[in-house]
Amino acid sequence: MDTLAEILQRKIDSPLHTVDEGCTALEAVHLMNEHSIGALIVTREGQMTGIFTERDVLRRVVGADQNPAAVRVADVMTTRVVCCTPATTIEDARTMMKDRRVRHLPVLDAEGQVAGLISIGDLNAHLASNQEVQIHYLQEYLHGRV
Repeated sequence: MDTLAEILQRKIDSPLHTVDEGCTALEAVHLMNEHSIGALIVTREGQMTGIFTERDVLRRVVGADQNPAAVRVADVMTTRVVCCTPATTIEDARTMMKDRRVRHLPVLDAEGQVAGLISIGDLNAHLASNQEVQIHYLQEYLHGRV
């Protein structure tokens, strides 16, 4: 079975984007826009304390009439973060995302440090790529070329 380690390996050149919990929501949103991403790992002294997502912006900042330039990320981030490990299967990650209604999963290494961040888009791209390969092999088989 495919694991998240395979997806992380493909994302090796993509940096993990973090924001300090003392930053403002506006600073975090600018960082998300700059990198075209939907979530940031929130840290304090290098340790993950939460995750800040587009959903947090909509519900806890805009929806709560908070001033994004004044409210700290620590006050509007998600603190109960669903996490997984590199050994988590892709199917298990997909199930976690569906059941918990999240679109981003931090991946923690053996020491509990964030090794990467997997999005539902990463899982969908992996599935699509695997299906393309399978279709190719099936077509080759049907045409007697394998």
